[in-house]
Amino acid sequence: MNHHDVQPVSPLTLTWVHRQLDPGERIVGTEVLHGGITADVRRLTVATRGGGTRDLVLRSFVDPFSVERAEDWLSREAGALTLLAGTGVTAPGLVAVDPTAAHCAYPSLLMTHLAGRTVLEDEGLETRVPLLARKLVAIHALRPAERPREYEALTTADTVVVPKGADAAAWAAAIDVIRRPAPRYEGRFLHRDFQPGNVLFNAPPDAPSEAPPDTPSDGPSDALPARSAGTRITGVVDWAATSWGPADLDVAHCSTNLALLHGPAWGQRFAEAYEEAGGELAAAASERLYWQVRDPLACSEEVRLVARAWRDAGRAALTTRAVEERLDAYVTALMGVLG
Repeated sequence: MNHHDVQPVSPLTLTWVHRQLDPGERIVGTEVLHGGITADVRRLTVATRGGGTRDLVLRSFVDPFSVERAEDWLSREAGALTLLAGTGVTAPGLVAVDPTAAHCAYPSLLMTHLAGRTVLEDEGLETRVPLLARKLVAIHALRPAERPREYEALTTADTVVVPKGADAAAWAAAIDVIRRPAPRYEGRFLHRDFQPGNVLFNAPPDAPSEAPPDTPSDGPSDALPARSAGTRITGVVDWAATSWGPADLDVAHCSTNLALLHGPAWGQRFAEAYEEAGGELAAAASERLYWQVRDPLACSEEVRLVARAWRDAGRAALTTRAVEERLDAYVTALMGVLG
């Protein structure tokens, strides 16, 4: 899956998009939206009949790996966006979907554009983590009339990639954990890719994207930046992996991303914030460990892709090696606390 070089929008796809517009509207601009791994995403600026403009977002799967799975992913996303309309969880509105590329050059989904931006920098994280936790609790509280399909595990004990120089004993113990049968759980509506890259904030775009090298963010701090006042979530995007399963899975995924973006302690802090917001996780430590460690082990298989996406989004210091080191530290910490 290589999305470093985004493909141009084909005339075939543009023709399909034009058929979804209101009479008299036309596309007057396109902008590539970076930060994703599995899809090419663009903002399309549409001139309206009244002389104004509105924005849409075009999401297309272009590489062979994603194209093979696009019908499932895009159908699930379209269903989720339809379900979320009118709930308290703000998500894009579905405009049209072509999951099999019957009309487009590649499988594609067209949706409304939400205000806000993703925020991946360290500054203001103390404020954003509780907001992320409360939003995830709200997602898990949804009770759709028709449940999405059961979650997929995404990794096995035999496919984990242990980083070079990692704590071999900790990783071996973690891998043994996921060899066990999955614990019983109470099902919840899952986003399944809930993490900072898929959450939009009203934060101003002029905040620094990287903490200075001499001030690493390896854990929570008591200082709250003044610019964090009034920060709020404006929406959640990328619902292609919507599933039914344990809340622990979504919490573990966001925890892993926070640990790799900002330092291992932030992963553990998110699980705490989720419970503080009223969310419920597995009661037994052994069950919680099973779900919590499964996600970083899955991440081990795609560290290079994740690190590159974050660098493209402005986190230049997050080299593959830097992310591997944080992943090792996080897995080791989980095994020390819960193992």
